[in-house]
Amino acid sequence: HANIERVRAVIENDPWCTYDEIEAETTLSRGTIEAIIHEHLKMKKLVSRWVPHELTEQNRKDRVRMCLENLAKCEDGTWRLCDIETGDESWFYWRQVGKKQSNKSWVAEGEKARTVVKIGRFESKNLFTIFFRTSGVVHISYLDKGKTIDHQTYIKDCLKPLVSTLKEQRPMYGTKNLKFHHDNARPHVHKDVKKYLESQNLTVMSHPPYSPDLAPCDFWLNSYIKQRLSNHSSSESLSDQITEIVSSIPESEYRKTFNKWIERMQY
Repeated sequence: HANIERVRAVIENDPWCTYDEIEAETTLSRGTIEAIIHEHLKMKKLVSRWVPHELTEQNRKDRVRMCLENLAKCEDGTWRLCDIETGDESWFYWRQVGKKQSNKSWVAEGEKARTVVKIGRFESKNLFTIFFRTSGVVHISYLDKGKTIDHQTYIKDCLKPLVSTLKEQRPMYGTKNLKFHHDNARPHVHKDVKKYLESQNLTVMSHPPYSPDLAPCDFWLNSYIKQRLSNHSSSESLSDQITEIVSSIPESEYRKTFNKWIERMQY
């Protein structure tokens, strides 16, 4: 039971974690971790994120209902795609380990391939929150090395800076008519977060349970960034490169992602 709880805690803290990362955090064997995830926690990976194997009947109904509601508002003009802000958190490591491309090495004939280095338990990483819209990134923030997020941190360090950026960008309108999308992570659904977003006149889009395939950060942006990162020795240089990567993405790619999001809701 203790091992099951250890694996559950790692996944709850980082739903995108890989087997290597769970191994590093728990020191359990790969076989034990696989058995716990599939037999006890009954989870699988969907767009790089751990979710339950089977959605309940109610989960499925909620997913269909929420997608139809969101689509109807986009189709009848109540909501415009250009007015939607979407965002999420993800862990970014200072050292890029485990990317197949970066682990390739040249070897002489008869030599063994070099051992691939795995992520260590105390590997340096930062939790970044990135918000974007059809025209590009609006706000990026990160927590100090290794720190995780709760609802208070989410309001203070992520939402308040986002709102002040939006007000700077839209001095005439502020947050008026804007729609806000994030998933159902525990800090996001806290009553204080809901209250804060309401106080800023941000209409929150409903997000179906266990549906990372319907969150643009999960199905596109986070993996796009991770594939392009190099190694870093500080949070600041990691942040600089992430900012550089997202700033260099053409606006057309952001628009395309929002259109793909709408397509995904139609299935």
